[in-house]
Amino acid sequence: MNSAILARSLRPALLGFAMILGMVSLPLSATAEKYASIVVASDTGTVLHARHADAERHPASLTKVMALYMLFDEIEAGRIALDDRMTVSRRAAKQPPSNLRLKAGGTIEVADAIDALVTKSANDVAVVIAEHIADSEDRFAALMTVKARTLGMNDTLFMNASGLHDPEQVTTARDMARLAEAMMGDHPDFYAYFSTSEFKYGRRTYKNHNKLLGNVDGVDGIKTGYTRASGFNLMAAAERDEQRVVAIMLGGHSALARNGHVTELIEAAFHALAPDDAPALTEPGEATPLQTVSFDAIADPIHPNAAAVPMLNGKPFVVAEGDGD
Repeated sequence: MNSAILARSLRPALLGFAMILGMVSLPLSATAEKYASIVVASDTGTVLHARHADAERHPASLTKVMALYMLFDEIEAGRIALDDRMTVSRRAAKQPPSNLRLKAGGTIEVADAIDALVTKSANDVAVVIAEHIADSEDRFAALMTVKARTLGMNDTLFMNASGLHDPEQVTTARDMARLAEAMMGDHPDFYAYFSTSEFKYGRRTYKNHNKLLGNVDGVDGIKTGYTRASGFNLMAAAERDEQRVVAIMLGGHSALARNGHVTELIEAAFHALAPDDAPALTEPGEATPLQTVSFDAIADPIHPNAAAVPMLNGKPFVVAEGDGD
């Protein structure tokens, strides 16, 4: 049975059983809290920190990590090659920003598509990948959900490949941590793509939205996300002294605040993992790099119930839906 037929046959049952068994609860209300976070020590699987880690949230463009996981599966199985060209459908070309402004009837190379998702978080490219693998985005989303179950992501439901808002597309911080771990463990060679700092396509150069890369010691991936419903999300991984941690934050009220909060979580994680006889973080008389190094000292973001409402000069500021930041 090919993937398209499998997806078509599984989707109704999957959605129905998810609701009956409580694997996916009802969509978030407009007033639901957005913030959630978790930090995991990769080597042991120990949860170092968790706040609202099992609460239902919207993944936004963190969805694209699963889309890439599916693509890497196909490449490693020999069904797709990095130099294959994928056709752009009219539907793909109509996807809102963030996008590459691909033209219907054109093509994009698989290697470029990977870079476009990692750096630009291009929604049109996500649909191209979905249609190339499963003939339609709906079928691809069903297959993504099936894959999520095999990875232990029992509270995640995908309705599209990009993360553009759908009230039924939900996840948890814990499930996103499992996805990050699966990406690194199952596709270690391809994981290197997530450290790409910039991507050149046509006459334009696109910078990676993950500003922790190159700015926070040890961070080497992996993905940002934003919709008005989700707030500012970040899935980050870092390694220091042969110890690796994964930090997830969902529902930030701004990219800057989110980046600062995840940086605090990462610093606290490595502080918690340091041996008792580890040297001090700084020499005597030097300023500490962060005011907090303990999880207990890290506060929830201010106004978490309004975390998905960016403000500018005291007024709500609307960012393009699915902009990735």
